[in-house]
Amino acid sequence: METRHLRIFTAVYRTRSFTKAAEILFTSQPTVSEHMRNLEDRLGCKLFDRLGRSILPTPEAELLFPRAMELLDEMKKIEETLATATDHVSGELIIGASTIPGAYLLPDYATSFKNNYPDVSFEVKIGDSAEIVKTILNHGLYLGVVGARTSSSKLEYTPLVEDTLVLAAAMSKDIPAEIEPRHLLRFDFLLREEGSGTGKTIAGYLDQYNINPVQLKVRATLGSSTAIKEAVKSNLGISIISKRAIRDELADGRIKEIKIKNLQMKRSFYMVSTRKRTLPNHYLVFANFLKNTASACREESAASEKEIA
Repeated sequence: METRHLRIFTAVYRTRSFTKAAEILFTSQPTVSEHMRNLEDRLGCKLFDRLGRSILPTPEAELLFPRAMELLDEMKKIEETLATATDHVSGELIIGASTIPGAYLLPDYATSFKNNYPDVSFEVKIGDSAEIVKTILNHGLYLGVVGARTSSSKLEYTPLVEDTLVLAAAMSKDIPAEIEPRHLLRFDFLLREEGSGTGKTIAGYLDQYNINPVQLKVRATLGSSTAIKEAVKSNLGISIISKRAIRDELADGRIKEIKIKNLQMKRSFYMVSTRKRTLPNHYLVFANFLKNTASACREESAASEKEIA
């Protein structure tokens, strides 16, 4: 059984589409269809039921998929073992990330890593935390960096850095410099979409004050921190957002931070991967780099706080 057949099969299985599989594999839809016909002929069974424009995996495909992933991972391990023997780290790193770490953390990490390993290339796929985690569980990605954890026992989370969430408003917004938590209900509010790690964290903090997000006067629900930031600057409403995302706007006075009395909102960003899936060598080297960098930053931060105290 050819490795290429298995790669195409797993892509079709994950996307439920010959066309989408062709796109992510940078090939044509007829080529994907031909490989699937050849594989079905080879195995003597149907793998997908064609239902108009959609397809569904057959029971045989459900049995084949986990085994195909194991075989592909084993082939990758063999390739990486040979690469490791030469002490050379190279290849493409495709990392999933929620919007804040994707925009404000990974670019710096990638730059530092490439200084040591110039033959590595990066692609960052940005989505909300729930989307990234789902893709990892479906074996579409090896690694992700997200802002919220799930309770799945199949996933391993490693804390990287701490993030601070603040209430942001346009500089022209008529709002006190500090408000009570219950006063959030008075203002037009901007929220992130369902599945966002930021949204999940906000809901947890508001619950401490018996505030349900559905009680807020939601003016708009937006799909990224950048969209939230631009809407805040346009005075469409106020929002709770990562301080990293509005650092420049706070510095030049386009956005102001509003204190919420007795409420400090912090969260961690996590590296996430599946527990049982073996990482290829260049992914493993990058994962260890993230862990070591994060550990060094935490130690430096702890030392600074001790000096201040």
